[in-house]
Amino acid sequence: MNRFKRPKTAQEAVLLELRERLLDGRIRPGQAIQPNVIGDELGVSAVPVREALRILEGEGQVSYRPHRGYLVTELDIEDLKEIHQVRELLEAEAVRHALPQLREDDIQRMRDAVREMASIQEDVVRLKAANRLFHFTLFEAAQMPHLNRMISWLWDSCEPYCSLYFMLPENQKRVDEEHHRIIDAVIAGDVQRTIKELNMHRGHALAALEQGLIPIAQVSDS
Repeated sequence: MNRFKRPKTAQEAVLLELRERLLDGRIRPGQAIQPNVIGDELGVSAVPVREALRILEGEGQVSYRPHRGYLVTELDIEDLKEIHQVRELLEAEAVRHALPQLREDDIQRMRDAVREMASIQEDVVRLKAANRLFHFTLFEAAQMPHLNRMISWLWDSCEPYCSLYFMLPENQKRVDEEHHRIIDAVIAGDVQRTIKELNMHRGHALAALEQGLIPIAQVSDS
């Protein structure tokens, strides 16, 4: 077996670092990203930073404004509601195709993700990664890569806001309970019940994010 792994390019390495900073809240909605400053911090020129930012711009995570440069995208509650409405449609379609094809090892992977989340409550980045593994193990069982890319893009669009949700212990407890109910519905092979549990799960998160938009705006304007 060929174990050779091509080293990451500077642009790939910068993109990975920027994604991590968006995930853990070091870069917040509304915050400006200066390529020269990031380049100096990472020991690269501004060129790979701009290349990485263009990729994030294409994903909707940052935007470019004349005379201001790149800014982390800010979503208002109507934006978030629209994203969640589209997710509701696409994720329901994924579930319909996924459940008949879901294997026991997929269900075990979902259980493992839930256990990992319970053990890493202080690490928001790892929490979100395990949460994403939980959900996309289900969605990817549909074997519809184009559908999953669209779902993934929608998740990426509101990632900075999800960090706030996972920072509160009461939300972590609610997520744990909801994940267990989703797994129960999945094991039962009940498509409508799984979709219903996912909709409730998503709705609780949206309500909490709506309450969190005011402090986000205050931080980003300071």
